[in-house]
Amino acid sequence: MTGLEGKLDRLVRTVARYMAYVGGLTLIALTIITCVSIIGRGLATLSYSDFMETSLPAVSDMMKAMKFGPIPGDFEIVEAGIAFAIFSFLPWCQITRGHATVDIITSMFSLRANRVLDVITEILMSFVLVLIAWRLWIGMLDKHRYGETSFILQFPVWWSFLISAIAAVIAAAISLWMIWVRLRELKTGHPVYGGEQGAIH
Repeated sequence: MTGLEGKLDRLVRTVARYMAYVGGLTLIALTIITCVSIIGRGLATLSYSDFMETSLPAVSDMMKAMKFGPIPGDFEIVEAGIAFAIFSFLPWCQITRGHATVDIITSMFSLRANRVLDVITEILMSFVLVLIAWRLWIGMLDKHRYGETSFILQFPVWWSFLISAIAAVIAAAISLWMIWVRLRELKTGHPVYGGEQGAIH
Protein backbone atom coordinates (compact mmCIF):
# COMPACT_ATOMS: atom_id res chain seq x y z
CA MET A 1 0.00 0.00 0.00
CA THR A 2 1.23 3.46 -0.84
CA GLY A 3 0.10 7.06 -0.42
CA LEU A 4 -3.33 7.63 1.05
CA GLU A 5 -4.07 3.90 1.33
CA GLY A 6 -0.93 3.37 3.39
CA LYS A 7 -1.77 6.25 5.70
CA LEU A 8 -5.31 4.96 6.19
CA ASP A 9 -3.98 1.49 6.84
CA ARG A 10 -1.56 2.74 9.51
CA LEU A 11 -4.33 4.80 11.11
CA VAL A 12 -6.74 1.85 11.16
CA ARG A 13 -4.17 -0.51 12.65
CA THR A 14 -3.10 2.05 15.26
CA VAL A 15 -6.68 2.80 16.31
CA ALA A 16 -7.55 -0.91 16.43
CA ARG A 17 -4.46 -1.72 18.51
CA TYR A 18 -5.06 1.03 21.04
CA MET A 19 -8.75 0.17 21.27
CA ALA A 20 -7.68 -3.37 22.19
CA TYR A 21 -5.30 -1.97 24.82
CA VAL A 22 -8.08 0.14 26.33
CA GLY A 23 -10.42 -2.85 26.25
CA GLY A 24 -7.81 -4.97 28.02
CA LEU A 25 -7.26 -2.34 30.71
CA THR A 26 -11.02 -2.08 31.15
CA LEU A 27 -11.30 -5.85 31.64
CA ILE A 28 -8.45 -5.79 34.17
CA ALA A 29 -10.18 -3.00 36.10
CA LEU A 30 -13.51 -4.86 36.03
CA THR A 31 -11.79 -8.04 37.23
CA ILE A 32 -10.18 -6.18 40.14
CA ILE A 33 -13.50 -4.55 41.07
CA THR A 34 -15.25 -7.93 40.97
CA CYS A 35 -12.57 -9.66 43.08
CA VAL A 36 -12.49 -6.86 45.68
CA SER A 37 -16.28 -6.90 45.84
CA ILE A 38 -16.41 -10.69 46.31
CA ILE A 39 -13.72 -10.59 49.01
CA GLY A 40 -15.51 -7.74 50.79
CA ARG A 41 -18.82 -9.61 50.67
CA GLY A 42 -17.14 -12.75 51.99
CA LEU A 43 -15.45 -10.92 54.88
CA ALA A 44 -18.73 -9.20 55.77
CA THR A 45 -20.49 -12.57 55.87
CA LEU A 46 -17.68 -14.05 57.94
CA SER A 47 -17.71 -11.20 60.47
CA TYR A 48 -21.40 -11.83 61.19
CA SER A 49 -21.14 -15.63 61.21
CA ASP A 50 -22.04 -17.59 64.34
CA PHE A 51 -18.52 -19.00 64.54
CA MET A 52 -16.85 -15.58 64.61
CA GLU A 53 -19.36 -14.02 66.99
CA THR A 54 -19.11 -16.86 69.52
CA SER A 55 -15.50 -18.04 69.15
CA LEU A 56 -13.71 -14.81 68.21
CA PRO A 57 -15.99 -11.95 69.27
CA ALA A 58 -13.17 -9.38 69.41
CA VAL A 59 -12.10 -10.20 65.86
CA SER A 60 -15.74 -10.19 64.76
CA ASP A 61 -16.29 -6.73 66.29
CA MET A 62 -13.09 -5.42 64.67
CA MET A 63 -14.18 -6.75 61.26
CA LYS A 64 -17.64 -5.22 61.71
CA ALA A 65 -16.04 -1.88 62.60
CA MET A 66 -14.02 -2.04 59.36
CA LYS A 67 -17.34 -2.23 57.49
CA PHE A 68 -16.35 -4.89 54.98
CA GLY A 69 -18.80 -5.41 52.17
CA PRO A 70 -19.20 -5.53 48.41
CA ILE A 71 -18.43 -2.49 46.29
CA PRO A 72 -21.74 -0.64 45.90
CA GLY A 73 -23.10 -1.03 42.39
CA ASP A 74 -20.38 -3.48 41.35
CA PHE A 75 -22.68 -5.24 38.88
CA GLU A 76 -23.70 -1.89 37.38
CA ILE A 77 -20.05 -0.99 36.78
CA VAL A 78 -19.32 -4.40 35.24
CA GLU A 79 -22.43 -4.23 33.08
CA ALA A 80 -21.43 -0.83 31.72
CA GLY A 81 -17.77 -1.72 31.21
CA ILE A 82 -18.04 -5.17 29.68
CA ALA A 83 -20.00 -4.02 26.60
CA PHE A 84 -17.40 -1.32 25.96
CA ALA A 85 -14.59 -3.86 26.31
CA ILE A 86 -16.21 -6.26 23.81
CA PHE A 87 -16.57 -3.57 21.15
CA SER A 88 -13.02 -2.39 21.89
CA PHE A 89 -11.60 -5.81 20.97
CA LEU A 90 -13.59 -6.25 17.75
CA PRO A 91 -11.47 -4.00 15.46
CA TRP A 92 -8.20 -5.79 16.23
CA CYS A 93 -10.00 -9.12 15.99
CA GLN A 94 -11.22 -8.16 12.52
CA ILE A 95 -7.79 -7.14 11.31
CA THR A 96 -5.97 -10.20 12.65
CA ARG A 97 -8.70 -12.70 11.67
CA GLY A 98 -9.17 -13.49 15.34
CA HIS A 99 -12.73 -14.72 14.98
CA ALA A 100 -13.33 -18.44 15.37
CA THR A 101 -14.01 -20.12 12.05
CA VAL A 102 -15.52 -23.46 11.12
CA ASP A 103 -13.82 -24.95 8.07
CA ILE A 104 -15.60 -28.30 7.70
CA ILE A 105 -16.84 -27.29 4.24
CA THR A 106 -14.65 -24.31 3.34
CA SER A 107 -11.45 -26.38 3.58
CA MET A 108 -12.64 -28.16 0.43
CA PHE A 109 -13.05 -24.86 -1.46
CA SER A 110 -10.39 -23.21 -3.57
CA LEU A 111 -8.40 -20.27 -2.22
CA ARG A 112 -10.32 -17.86 -4.44
CA ALA A 113 -13.67 -19.24 -3.26
CA ASN A 114 -12.54 -18.75 0.34
CA ARG A 115 -11.55 -15.18 -0.46
CA VAL A 116 -15.03 -14.59 -1.88
CA LEU A 117 -16.47 -15.97 1.37
CA ASP A 118 -14.16 -13.62 3.29
CA VAL A 119 -15.64 -10.66 1.42
CA ILE A 120 -19.21 -11.86 2.06
CA THR A 121 -18.62 -12.46 5.79
CA GLU A 122 -16.89 -9.08 6.10
CA ILE A 123 -19.92 -7.39 4.50
CA LEU A 124 -22.28 -9.25 6.85
CA MET A 125 -20.12 -8.39 9.87
CA SER A 126 -20.07 -4.74 8.85
CA PHE A 127 -23.83 -4.70 8.43
CA VAL A 128 -24.32 -6.15 11.92
CA LEU A 129 -21.84 -3.73 13.52
CA VAL A 130 -23.37 -0.71 11.79
CA LEU A 131 -26.82 -1.86 12.94
CA ILE A 132 -25.61 -2.33 16.54
CA ALA A 133 -23.82 1.04 16.56
CA TRP A 134 -26.93 2.76 15.21
CA ARG A 135 -29.22 1.15 17.80
CA LEU A 136 -26.79 1.93 20.63
CA TRP A 137 -26.72 5.56 19.52
CA ILE A 138 -30.53 5.68 19.40
CA GLY A 139 -30.65 4.01 22.83
CA MET A 140 -28.18 6.53 24.21
CA LEU A 141 -30.31 9.43 22.96
CA ASP A 142 -33.42 7.88 24.54
CA LYS A 143 -31.70 7.30 27.90
CA HIS A 144 -30.38 10.87 27.83
CA ARG A 145 -33.80 12.28 26.95
CA TYR A 146 -35.56 10.50 29.81
CA GLY A 147 -32.77 11.04 32.35
CA GLU A 148 -32.69 7.38 33.39
CA THR A 149 -30.15 6.53 36.10
CA SER A 150 -28.75 3.28 37.47
CA PHE A 151 -30.48 1.79 40.51
CA ILE A 152 -27.65 1.88 43.06
CA LEU A 153 -24.99 4.34 41.91
CA GLN A 154 -27.52 6.65 40.28
CA PHE A 155 -25.20 7.49 37.41
CA PRO A 156 -26.88 8.40 34.10
CA VAL A 157 -27.44 5.23 32.07
CA TRP A 158 -26.70 7.09 28.85
CA TRP A 159 -23.02 7.27 29.87
CA SER A 160 -22.60 3.52 29.45
CA PHE A 161 -24.57 3.62 26.19
CA LEU A 162 -22.32 6.43 24.95
CA ILE A 163 -18.99 4.67 25.58
CA SER A 164 -20.34 1.46 24.05
CA ALA A 165 -21.73 3.37 21.05
CA ILE A 166 -18.39 5.12 20.45
CA ALA A 167 -16.54 1.79 20.55
CA ALA A 168 -19.18 0.21 18.28
CA VAL A 169 -18.91 3.07 15.76
CA ILE A 170 -15.12 2.62 15.62
CA ALA A 171 -15.55 -1.15 15.26
CA ALA A 172 -18.08 -0.62 12.44
CA ALA A 173 -15.82 1.87 10.65
CA ILE A 174 -12.86 -0.50 10.78
CA SER A 175 -15.08 -3.37 9.66
CA LEU A 176 -16.07 -1.31 6.60
CA TRP A 177 -12.37 -0.72 5.92
CA MET A 178 -11.84 -4.48 6.12
CA ILE A 179 -14.33 -4.98 3.26
CA TRP A 180 -11.93 -3.02 1.08
CA VAL A 181 -9.02 -5.09 2.42
CA ARG A 182 -10.78 -8.38 1.60
CA LEU A 183 -11.69 -7.09 -1.88
CA ARG A 184 -8.04 -6.20 -2.42
CA GLU A 185 -7.02 -9.69 -1.29
CA LEU A 186 -9.54 -11.18 -3.72
CA LYS A 187 -8.20 -9.07 -6.57
CA THR A 188 -4.48 -9.61 -5.92
CA GLY A 189 -4.63 -13.13 -4.48
CA HIS A 190 -2.32 -12.11 -1.63
CA PRO A 191 -3.18 -11.41 2.04
CA VAL A 192 -2.86 -7.74 2.96
CA TYR A 193 -2.14 -8.39 6.64
CA GLY A 194 -0.19 -11.60 6.35
CA GLY A 195 -1.50 -15.09 6.91
CA GLU A 196 -3.08 -14.67 10.32
CA GLN A 197 -5.89 -17.08 10.93
CA GLY A 198 -8.50 -17.23 13.64
CA ALA A 199 -9.26 -20.14 15.89
CA ILE A 200 -10.30 -22.88 13.47
CA HIS A 201 -12.88 -25.51 14.45
